[in-house]
Amino acid sequence: MSKPTFDSKAFLVTLTEAPGVYRMLAADGAVLYVGKAKNLKKRVSSYFQKTGHSPRIALMLQQVAGMETTATRSEAEALILENTLIKKLAPKYNILFRDDKSYPYIGFSGGEFPRLFYHRGAFEKKSHYFGPFPSGLAVRAGIQMVQKTFLLRTCEEAVFAHRSRPCLMHQIGRCKAPCVGLVSATDYAADVRLAELFLKGRHAEVIDRLMQQMESESAVLRFEQAATLRDQIQALQAVLHRQYVSSTKDADVDIVVAVVERGELCVNLALVRGGLHLGDRAHFPQAGVKAEAAEGLAAFLTQHYAEQMPPPRVILDPWPLEEIPADLHCGAPRNEMERAWLEMALNNARLAVTARHQAKNRSLGRLEALRAALDLPEVPRRVECFDISHTMGEGTVASCVVCVDGSMKKGDYRRFNIEGIQPGDDYAAMRQVLMRRYEKVGTGETAAPDLVLIDGGKGQHGVAREVFAELGLDHLASAGVAKGEARRPGLETLLLHGTPEPLQLAMDNPGFHLIQEIRDEAHRFAIVGHRARRAKVRNRSALEDVAGVGPTRRRKLLAQFGGLEGVKAATIEDLCRVAGISRVLAEAIHKGLR
Repeated sequence: MSKPTFDSKAFLVTLTEAPGVYRMLAADGAVLYVGKAKNLKKRVSSYFQKTGHSPRIALMLQQVAGMETTATRSEAEALILENTLIKKLAPKYNILFRDDKSYPYIGFSGGEFPRLFYHRGAFEKKSHYFGPFPSGLAVRAGIQMVQKTFLLRTCEEAVFAHRSRPCLMHQIGRCKAPCVGLVSATDYAADVRLAELFLKGRHAEVIDRLMQQMESESAVLRFEQAATLRDQIQALQAVLHRQYVSSTKDADVDIVVAVVERGELCVNLALVRGGLHLGDRAHFPQAGVKAEAAEGLAAFLTQHYAEQMPPPRVILDPWPLEEIPADLHCGAPRNEMERAWLEMALNNARLAVTARHQAKNRSLGRLEALRAALDLPEVPRRVECFDISHTMGEGTVASCVVCVDGSMKKGDYRRFNIEGIQPGDDYAAMRQVLMRRYEKVGTGETAAPDLVLIDGGKGQHGVAREVFAELGLDHLASAGVAKGEARRPGLETLLLHGTPEPLQLAMDNPGFHLIQEIRDEAHRFAIVGHRARRAKVRNRSALEDVAGVGPTRRRKLLAQFGGLEGVKAATIEDLCRVAGISRVLAEAIHKGLR
């Protein structure tokens, strides 16, 4: 194969000095690398006129056969375009970090009595959000603390709107029951403001306000209310005391470090909000890209802060960096507290690499054991497993979960709503899901897995083999995972294509453990989907089928009569007394619910 030829001198002459994005192309047109520049001419020239590049960049430049550029009006526009192209094209030599999940937040809904809730994803305009937090566990701990201290509601809007008496959360002292008027809107709003101040890190101000309220209540002999405030103060002080690393300056800081250990790059992000260390999260580049620590750190900063609002200060290691996003205020630690945060982040990055290395070795061992047990020609890098879930034939859902290199890949999971079959016919359900999943594999549009697992006995596995034969995929390796005696875990048998006798692996076989893990995940994923589908059908209000009754009128009717049964028991005259319900509509509702 001849080495790509690229006339860099001729290309550089044509470049503008405007900001923009450049794309390096291989001989076959594949995009090797996408980058941004304040000055396209200077940045691209540096690749071909300077020496001393990292091994990754040097190898890339040997493969460059062409380049494309897009000039933008500003560096900010170039940053956005670069981030979009990297995610869309996934170039081979870009260090791409991507999480399956966004960072979680604590949220407060709008309205007269805001709800405290856990949130991931896009923000809603009427709600307020605090974070981000490094993990869902940190958010739930925060919500529990805020709820316990300020007694705010966490129930869904539908539940809140239709309660007639306080729920269990009020009885155990976790909510002031605004749903039934046990707290005024003014007092509840004051609690929400204190909770928001606390989440912003203004802890001393919150405690001072509570102290003042406690003294005021004591002065007018309202000792019960004063005792409640005292308990709130003690709870907040206990939370602050438990923090291992905290700052008295209520700082908002990100600590971002990159290390290369065991030949693997890890970027670790630690979050400090309101002076409290909330924990950290390790990030690894996709596809095992080899890069130096500074390269990885620069790539992470560009991608992460394109989607997350940066705090006032970002502490980095290694530092300094040649290129960082323009709106970041970065630097090395400035005091003992920041040095402690940095050391924690570096240590956790190294621990994450060690844990990942151990997990990889364990996964490889389990895959090799599975290959040997099933007598496969190669290690099954991609395994897909199917399960069917329903209740007496109702709400049938099929699941497909995916295991890649020994680890579950949740981004590839799929659920299938099964329609048009005899209720309870698991064989027909299995046939339908496999046909839908593997039609494109049969035509060559998508790649085939290395192993297919069917959660079921001889019948379900037989259906799978029939489907594969019809689709021209008879070469696919497959196994049915049949439940053992009394459905006890560990006694499952494997039904292999081409093998007449079932196979039962030893309970301590690593490959068998992997099969159990994949099968259990398929079962869980199917049940969750089935329950959601069943609940959607069962919870559908008959009012939704009455013409002229939209969401607003439906809420009014349910609130007025205490639920659907109350609406069904109401007379036409009763229905007419609800605001917005005419007699004609009342008659239609009365008739529709009979």
